Amino acid sequence: MAEQWYSVEQVADLLGLHVKTVRNYVRDGRLKAVRIGKQYRISRADLEALTGGPVAEPEPVRRQRRVEVTSIVLIDAIDPNTMSRLSTLLLGSANSRPEDDERLRVETTYDEERGSMKIIIIGGPDSSAELLRLVNVVLESK
Repeated sequence: MAEQWYSVEQVADLLGLHVKTVRNYVRDGRLKAVRIGKQYRISRADLEALTGGPVAEPEPVRRQRRVEVTSIVLIDAIDPNTMSRLSTLLLGSANSRPEDDERLRVETTYDEERGSMKIIIIGGPDSSAELLRLVNVVLESK
């Protein structure tokens, strides 16, 4: 079985010490380590020699899944009043979300010459779908 190696940060977490304290242990010779580039690696055997007993396994890093949607809505033949109303509604809805809700960004542009509006929505699937429904409601009411 291959020997297990730990970074200075992992050793600090396992022992409940500050990273600087672990580095000082290495520099003082109290904890054996191998230097790889600019980083130290500490073997499980050397860590157990320092602590005088077995060392618990470090907790695996768990990443939280994040899903993000980017939607671009192009609307032709939209008058300035409807564009303004729609833009205000979307920006207000995006900014009035609770703090713990998924992050949501909305950007709008309007080309007066062509009478076209572009809406960019970046956020979670549910929040994005909610804003797209608002777009649909406003446009169907016209």
